[in-house]
Amino acid sequence: MAAPAQALTVSRPFSPSHAHARKQLSPALLGCTLDELTAIAVELGLPRFVGKQLCGWIYDKHARSFDEMTNLSKAARTLLSTHYVLGISTPVESVESRDGTIKYLFRTVQGHYIESVFIPDGERATLCVSSQVGCKMACEFCMTGRQGFMSQLTAADILNQVYSLPERERLTNIVFMGQGEPMDNIDNVLRATEALTAPWGYAWSPKRITVSTVGVAKGLRRFLDESKCSLAVSLHHPNPTERGAMMPAERAFGIEPLVELLSQYDFCRKTTDDYAEGTKQRRLTFEYIVFRGINDSLEHGRALVQLLAPLDCRINMIRFHTIPDTRFDGTDETAMLRLRDYLNAHGITTTIRASRGQDIYAACGMLTTKRMEEERA
Repeated sequence: MAAPAQALTVSRPFSPSHAHARKQLSPALLGCTLDELTAIAVELGLPRFVGKQLCGWIYDKHARSFDEMTNLSKAARTLLSTHYVLGISTPVESVESRDGTIKYLFRTVQGHYIESVFIPDGERATLCVSSQVGCKMACEFCMTGRQGFMSQLTAADILNQVYSLPERERLTNIVFMGQGEPMDNIDNVLRATEALTAPWGYAWSPKRITVSTVGVAKGLRRFLDESKCSLAVSLHHPNPTERGAMMPAERAFGIEPLVELLSQYDFCRKTTDDYAEGTKQRRLTFEYIVFRGINDSLEHGRALVQLLAPLDCRINMIRFHTIPDTRFDGTDETAMLRLRDYLNAHGITTTIRASRGQDIYAACGMLTTKRMEEERA
């Protein structure tokens, strides 16, 4: 596959801490809660307050090594480094788009590649993170789905995409819309979102974080019950049969029972009274890649209105980022606008996502696929 024109590529070697983690496979402290860090300190024979100090060094000061933790004794730092790693690693490659979007390639402790995408947009800066290596869902239009499933990401793997991001301090939002199905790795996704939102962690508002899903029932129920983060559902077609033809997950837990499940939960309403009272703060969005001749007609719009009638939600229409050897084509701008306007006129707030990073392997999974092909060559 030829590299897109005019993309700026910067490659970086593994950091020493990453190499150490790969050799030792020691437990990572990144992703641990304050209580867990305190328990680790006590288990090592250190004072309980070391747990709080570790929390500060990891989630506030973003230490790159134990040696930086200068309010811990040298003996304590040596003891910690003997039994644990921080669980951090710098990107091994980055590719920057003309529009400012940057795709980062990380390598996990197990040696797999994952992608993150930094998307600046005025005062807003979003990071799209991965939750798995590969994916089991096998969506026909997704490059990551073609890789198959290789490994779950740990909470440290997920958080490292934030921790080691050069633009970390600019972030305003995080979306779990990278490689993998978050609800199929729900334990580690919930651990990561807890660290991002807890007072002892990054202390972000849950409203700044959105987690996506194709509709994995067991994990989704846990997410709805245990998290206050917003939810994005990968819909892409209102007809179950047609959706199942391109998204095999439909056959396991269909879109109609998914809508029924979501209708039992309290999401953000357009009326300001409920929102001002601090209830219904989660936003529910349906992601809808628009394909020419497949899901872009007004007939599909009418089906969407009927399907989503029980929910207070919005639709985010997405232009298709072409991948190799696919039967899908993105629809034209006229059809996009016609469908958007129809949905808005029938009570569903609908927007068209601005396409970003189209010159840098924009589709999810393309950069990791490129790197894996290079290493096999």
